Amino acid sequence: MAALVSLGAQEKADFTFLRDLLDLTDGNLGSHLRTLEDAGYVAVEKDFIARRPKTWVRPTAKGRAALSAHVDALAAIVGLEPGGRPSSQRDRRRRSVGTNTGENENGSSDSG
Repeated sequence: MAALVSLGAQEKADFTFLRDLLDLTDGNLGSHLRTLEDAGYVAVEKDFIARRPKTWVRPTAKGRAALSAHVDALAAIVGLEPGGRPSSQRDRRRRSVGTNTGENENGSSDSG
């Protein structure tokens, strides 16, 4: 999905390009695309070019929104705001912990 989201809203990628980019087998990519299509995250179009079948894949608005929400959730887990900026909560936690001085909570050295 990430490879598709880098495309513009009306752009599409062909199956072979995605297969090679992601280093997947035809069956594996087909299975993933079917799951994404069933969820409404991608649209799959089948066409013929010079009598040869060609499969095109493009992200849908729903797919772009779902990926964006997923990336934001992952960013929140690691303490980043959307866009990759450190969250104010993470900054406060970092300031309250301070630097590692080699001492445990009691103020004695961990080294023995």
